[in-house]
Amino acid sequence: MSKNEKVSNSVIRRLPRYYRFLGEIMSEGISKISSRELAERMKVTASQIRQDLNCFGGFGQQGYGYNVAELREEIGAILGVNGDHPAVLIGAGNLGRALAVHLDYAKYGCRLCGVFDSSEQLSGMKLGALTVMPMSGLTSFCEKCRPVIAILCIPKEAASEVCEKLAALGVKAFWNFSHYDISLDNIPDVVIENVHLGDSLMALCYRINQSEKKEEEKQ
Repeated sequence: MSKNEKVSNSVIRRLPRYYRFLGEIMSEGISKISSRELAERMKVTASQIRQDLNCFGGFGQQGYGYNVAELREEIGAILGVNGDHPAVLIGAGNLGRALAVHLDYAKYGCRLCGVFDSSEQLSGMKLGALTVMPMSGLTSFCEKCRPVIAILCIPKEAASEVCEKLAALGVKAFWNFSHYDISLDNIPDVVIENVHLGDSLMALCYRINQSEKKEEEKQ
């Protein structure tokens, strides 16, 4: 489907936003939309939208615009939201428990099938339909359930070792919240998404500071 296999990371990161906005537009009962109208809603340029979608073959018709439902379905297919990728969560602390209970994995093409933690106190805790299991059972679990995604909510000092173990057990993708930028250059075909919530908060604080400076300059 893609015209260019090497789609830039910036384009990939915009696709979920297109998907989300199109879902909101569908909920309003709108069946078609122009690139200009979509751009106005998303605060981007129409040219940017057309360029991004052209990376995957292009959609819509000149003079007609985009069929909202069809475009959202196409972008969903590109993102793989209709998949059923089994995932395992490592670390049942506060963040891990929140991700286990409150995130609708099926909505994003995943299926959480196991939760593990090294703490004996947390072993046996119920998190929705799942029960926290001890790390000693991780190998047998992976051999049986074959998770392809691992969600890491563990201390950064443990991240590298756990990641290498999971990769050896067949895990192909890591959603990493460990405050440590994991890199597995020695293991091919492994995808890593390092998430730093603090970075996002600091970026927000930067923007607040800049706004306050502008206000001070006006006085």
